[in-house]
Amino acid sequence: MMRLGAGLLVAAVTLALPAVLDDSALAVYILLGLAAMVTVGVSLLMGYAGQVSLGQGAFYAVGAYTAALPALHGAPPLAGLVAAPVVAAASALVIGVPLLRLRGHHLAFATLAMQLILLSLAGQLEITGGDIGLQAIPQFAAGSFEAGSAAAYAYMTWAGLALVMLVTRNVIHSRPGRALRALATSETAAASSGIPVGRYKLVVFALSAAFAGLAGGIYCFYTGYVAPGSFPVLISIQYIVMAVVGGLGTIWGAVVGAAAITLLVQGLNSLAALPGMPSYAPSVLSYAVYALVLILVVLFLPHGLLPALSGRLSRKRDAL
Repeated sequence: MMRLGAGLLVAAVTLALPAVLDDSALAVYILLGLAAMVTVGVSLLMGYAGQVSLGQGAFYAVGAYTAALPALHGAPPLAGLVAAPVVAAASALVIGVPLLRLRGHHLAFATLAMQLILLSLAGQLEITGGDIGLQAIPQFAAGSFEAGSAAAYAYMTWAGLALVMLVTRNVIHSRPGRALRALATSETAAASSGIPVGRYKLVVFALSAAFAGLAGGIYCFYTGYVAPGSFPVLISIQYIVMAVVGGLGTIWGAVVGAAAITLLVQGLNSLAALPGMPSYAPSVLSYAVYALVLILVVLFLPHGLLPALSGRLSRKRDAL
């Protein structure tokens, strides 16, 4: 009953906020939801499959370009949005076959190189607009519905996040989910139990990419513009930080981590915009704070914010 009540409260607040927030706050709210969507996939990938990916920003970009290109050529925006996670997942399957043979930091560096290669290609190809990118992307529309306001995109974003969380929950509580938990504990033990380790890792890699692709599709319609500069390497590091801070292998932990880091970044940007601050202050502050937050979480909250909070509440309840 407590979980049900908490879920209903969160749903009510989520639906009410777009009606009361101004445009600047709505922009943060939308970006928070998009980041949470990607971070849920990162948490699933790292927490269950044990794979570290520094290239989720690449699949975010694939989703954005996939949704934008058909819309710019007259196709229904809904078709582009549906294609975004599909193309992102398909590209992850193709890329993952050779990359997932690697482990640890080798895999992390390989996925980072993948994002750098993708951004370089996007900056050179004419179809993606080169370094200038794609501009004047039409507003999202489906039938009689047209997302002509920031509030509409906020509802779209959080509906997408709800779908991603529902899919993730169903995967975790299914038979493959139990196999993934065994995989996270020990690949060798999982393989000796008859679990197809390579296939499961590839499927989770593609599923996390699909989540990022869906977020990228919504992002391109919301901003109306995508370019290689919209998907810097720092954004992939940011998703890792969000997943670790919130709690790897937890659904709500990804949302908590995304909220904490997004609000922290917005605070840092406001601080960097103060008079007298140098032009490089935003990037320097971001990298420094990411490093500091990771160190503090690893030292004092190794399982993340949400598991630590849940454990403390459980101990208090048992004491009562």
